[in-house]
Amino acid sequence: MSDPIITIVDDDEAVRDSLALLLNFRGFRCRGYASAEECLAHWRPDWRGCLLLDLRMGGMDGLALQRVLGEHGSRLPVVFLTGHGDIAHARAALKAGAVDFLEKPYAEKALLEAVHEAVARDARQHAVQSHSEAIVTRIARLSERERQVMELTVEGRPNREIATILEISPRTVEVFKARMMEKMQARSLPELVRLVMESRSVG
Repeated sequence: MSDPIITIVDDDEAVRDSLALLLNFRGFRCRGYASAEECLAHWRPDWRGCLLLDLRMGGMDGLALQRVLGEHGSRLPVVFLTGHGDIAHARAALKAGAVDFLEKPYAEKALLEAVHEAVARDARQHAVQSHSEAIVTRIARLSERERQVMELTVEGRPNREIATILEISPRTVEVFKARMMEKMQARSLPELVRLVMESRSVG
């Protein structure tokens, strides 16, 4: 997985350079693109960090880029920078999940606070996603019978009923359940239910 990088998309080279200089000085790694189209051409699903997007650019604008990246599966937090801000655009950006909407000339403190919040949000999202994917990996290691026992257990079925449904003995159900609980790293049935629910949040 990639390290956090601030992706700056602005058609003004001086703005890109000044933002990168400021953020580099504060310990952030940056990359810059002169257009939304150029950013899309280089975009990778494993990007981490956040996006700093200019609202109005030649060609595709920042709001459109935010929308298209979302359609591509991007969950990167977005901070908008614009010299042409208005309430309607700000509302649209924030409704689509933007962290902040800053008008140029922006205050350095406000910019840094927005970038820190965006990077922190990305880290939280990544932690949740990684946890869910780890659970999915555990489920994938279950045998077919262990998976069947898990699904019926999560539904709240007692061992004797599971035995009847699967046409095996209650003792065999106990054996499969013990193996399944160990592979799932679940110490209790409530924890098992929580793990299965979290696994279904992936994607």
